Parts: sequence; C-alpha cells; structure tokens
Amino acid sequence: MKHAQGELLSIDLTDRTVTTEPIDDVLSEFIGGRGLNTRLAYERIPFDADPLGPENRIYFSTGPMQYSTTSYTGRMAATSVSPLTNGMFSSNAGGFLSRNFTGAGYAAVELVGASDELLAIHVREADEDGTPTVEFEEVPELDQAEVPAVSEYVESEHGLEPEHLACIGPAGENAVRFASIMTSETRAFGRGGLGSVLGAKGVKALTFDGDADAEVDLDWPGEAGEVHREAATSDSIMKRQGTTSVTELSNAMEALPTYYFSEQSFEGVEGISGDRVEEKKYKKGTCSNCAFACKLPTRDEERGIETEGPEFETVMAFGSNAGVDEMVDVMAANQLCDELGMDTISCGNVVSMFLESEDEFGNAELARSVVEQIAYREGVGDKLAEGIHRAHGEFGAEDWTVKGMTFSAHDGRSLNGQGLAFATSNRGADHMYAEFYPYEYPLVSKEDAFEPSGLDGKPPKIVEKENRNAILDSAVICKFSRGVVTDERLAALLDADYEELVDTGGRVVEMERAFNNARGFDRGDDTVPYTDQIEGFDEGLSEYYEIRGWNDDGTVPGYDDGVVGRSVGTADD
Repeated sequence: MKHAQGELLSIDLTDRTVTTEPIDDVLSEFIGGRGLNTRLAYERIPFDADPLGPENRIYFSTGPMQYSTTSYTGRMAATSVSPLTNGMFSSNAGGFLSRNFTGAGYAAVELVGASDELLAIHVREADEDGTPTVEFEEVPELDQAEVPAVSEYVESEHGLEPEHLACIGPAGENAVRFASIMTSETRAFGRGGLGSVLGAKGVKALTFDGDADAEVDLDWPGEAGEVHREAATSDSIMKRQGTTSVTELSNAMEALPTYYFSEQSFEGVEGISGDRVEEKKYKKGTCSNCAFACKLPTRDEERGIETEGPEFETVMAFGSNAGVDEMVDVMAANQLCDELGMDTISCGNVVSMFLESEDEFGNAELARSVVEQIAYREGVGDKLAEGIHRAHGEFGAEDWTVKGMTFSAHDGRSLNGQGLAFATSNRGADHMYAEFYPYEYPLVSKEDAFEPSGLDGKPPKIVEKENRNAILDSAVICKFSRGVVTDERLAALLDADYEELVDTGGRVVEMERAFNNARGFDRGDDTVPYTDQIEGFDEGLSEYYEIRGWNDDGTVPGYDDGVVGRSVGTADD
C-alpha cells in the first residue's frame, strides 16, 4: 500500500528543541494524513489532556497523493484534541500548503508543549547531514494581527508567499473555541477550533519550505492521469458555483436550516443562491495541481469586498439561518471570518442564535459587529466565543449541536440518513464525516439513491462511507472527487485491495472512537435534537454499532483498559 514518506519532526515549544524519528511502520499501516495523525495522537496525547493545555499535541501531515501532480490532491491534514468538542478531531485544508510541506521533507510535524512568547515556527528542509532546520522566531509585533497582516509579515521578512504559511488570527490567540488555522489566507483547517490549540501553544504562524524529493510512484499517467483528465474536462456546475449550486435544491427539499434551525426552508433563498455567487465570481480558483477549479474568488466593487466564497455551508450559516437574503452580506461575513481566523459555519450559527435572542433576524450589520466581538472576546462576543453548546442557555436557545459542534446544512430532519450520520460522527455535526447527504438528494444514480425519509438500509452505507472517507483523508484526496476517484481507482492509486482500504479506514474511525470513549463519550453523545423526527433512530444507531462490532452503549470493546491499539511507553506514562 502506497503511503507518505519521511520522518516525524517533533517540535518542543517549551524547550525550543527539535527531534526526528522514523515512523515507517505507522506510515505503512495508516498511509498518511488523518490516519497517520490519528495513530500518532492516539499513542502520544494523554487521554485526559486539556485541549488548551500544554499536554495536548497537534499533528500536521500529508499523504502519498501530495507527491503527485494529479487533481484533487491540494490538501493536508491536522489533528488534535478539539477545544470545541473535547474529542479527537481531524481537519483538512485545501490550497497550496501541502506541496510546500512535502518540500520540507517530513511525513508529519508534531507540536509539543507551549511557548510563553508568541512564536513563528519556520520549518525548512534538513541540511546535508540530515539535521533539522527549524527556526523559533519571537513575533510580539504580530500579537492580535489578522491573517492578511501575518501573510504580509512572512512575505516581507522571509520571502515566503501565503502558500507556505499556516497561521491564526485574533480568534486563535483569544481561545475562540471554533478558531481556524488559516492557509493561503482564505483556506481553513476549520470546524474544531484547532486555531485555538495553536494559540494556547503560543504559535502564531508555521511556515514550510524546501525541495525535498520523496518519490511515490503513481504510474503516471495511468489512473492518476485519468483522474486529472476527467477533472479538467468535467462540465460540473461546481466549476461555476462551487457547493452553492445545491442551495435551491436543498431549500426545495426542506433541508436548508433557517432562522436558527426553527425552519427548514427560506423564502429569501433566491438572493443567496448559486446564481448570485456566480454573478460575483471574477476569476477561476483552485487548489494545488487541481484542474477541477471549484473555488469561488468573488468580489463586490461597490462595497469593496473581495473574498473566496462563500460556499454553501457559509451561505446557510450567515444567510438562511441568520435570516439574511443578500449574497454580498454573506460575502462580507465570510471575508471577516477569514481575516479573523474563524470557522464560518460555527461562527454563523452562533451569530444566528444571538440574532434569534435579540429578535434581529436579517440584521446583517449587527451580525458582522458580533463576529468581530467574538474574535476579540469583547462584550457579548466573550460568551458566544464558547460556541452554542456552552452558551445556548444564557441566550434562551436550543442546543443545536452534536458533541459540541454545531450543525452544517443538509438538514437531518428531511435527510434522515444524514441525520443519523451527524449523530455517529466522531467529529460532531459535520456533513463531510460520512458525507451521506448526496444519496438522499436526487444527485446520484437511482441504484445508489435512498429515499430521504427513514433509515432502512442506511446504517451499512454510513459505515462504508465513514471508512472510505477516512481513507480519502489519509491519502489526502478531496471529497469532491466523487464520481471520478471510484473505488477501483482509489485502490489502484494506493496499490491496495479496496476491502483492505475500507478495513484500514474502519480502524482509523475506531481509534478516534476509543480515544473519545476514554474521555467519557458514549451512546448518549450519538444523538441529534430531533431523534423523534427520524423513524427508527434508536434501532438504526444500534445497527450501526453492531456492524462496527462495538458495544451497544457506543463504546469500543476494551477502551476502558486504555489499551485498544495503544502501545506501551506513550505520552501519558
């Protein structure tokens, strides 16, 4: 099985020292990306680690596909204990950072401990005798700096463009629980608050650079060439409208959360539709080496707004859920979140909760003001920065979260399989963990489609999709490769039997679950606020556990001994 190459670089922020160690055995078993990170985190992070404490660790890595030049591979992975969900959490970001990361020559980079001073960490290719080249730069001048200012600093002082940079904005420094790590200025390691993990460690920025050459033979052109050709020649509407192309369909199927989840369709949807995004798109946008080019550089000259997006989930959070029916207002909120370093879904939904409490749905100006207050923890923003799960009671609102993470779109009250997938996801209410929603929209062939209502036949497919997506995240391959990177092609690209890959993905999911079990998660956390609206929810959840071979209480057998796949001599000894 093909896998990423290189050593683990461990950076101790407390002592400002670096070490390297071979991890070939882990790479050969878990490929790279999320699988590699999960294994390392499972073994090295204490089960009782405080997400914002020095004992937490964060891992960055790529997979074998980042050594190729084919499409859908401009991504990399990050993993830590989430300040938002309190569980193991993996995120991945697109853009151009992954190629510069591989150029530095490491399979993974681990940050340990914490710094008392605000730092930028510069990772370069090792010198000729293999000694790591890592610079610890104190950057007090970047305290509370927004993401564009960090990019400008790194370029002016180090000659590195934003494609070499992962950084945080004020939100990360101020421990906003849904702060993102940003790269290429507008691409985010989002949802789980990993930006606050960096902030707690005193790391404002990481840069990667080098010309290390770790060859991974992908038999070019072969299957990789076919993937690239199909990405280039596709006439997908996503090339024009990105994920917002589904907005009006979701609305028609009553799967578009509206007015802080109180409704499921929005009368103002036309004003935030994919057509409106396409009207504001002014050039093509893509990730490294990808010919699919589904990104959305947009601008509004009248209001001086230039951003990338918004994508569909942001349109939901800052649009329909906030009662806002003007695309430029959603663009403005999107731009602000990117500059301040916050996840747009979590931020938009918590702002929508606040608007509900103030009877101010549709007030886009107030929404933007609250976004800034959240990033700096000023006024009401200090409470909202804790996220919906921790703050909802103070605002008299319902807790629209799973495992502490607020919902993305594709409402599970209409798309019941996606509803169950929200519940089972180790990440929380994230639509991409199982990515089940396409099977309940009329977007796939009839033989693969499911009726939106009910759970008949869906738990096995959810398990399959969770496992497959764990492999895509390990490779690391964009999930928008659906229909192009088929099961057969995925197996060929990774030189493995497909069933072997699915089994590996299952072990990644199980490690995440066992880690979370050790932190107190069980069946009670695998729920959604609308279980009574999904017929057979409890039976479907039990079926899911049975397929996975887990206990009916949602735990992995043996997790309570702390030894499920965990080696002796780890970080909590």
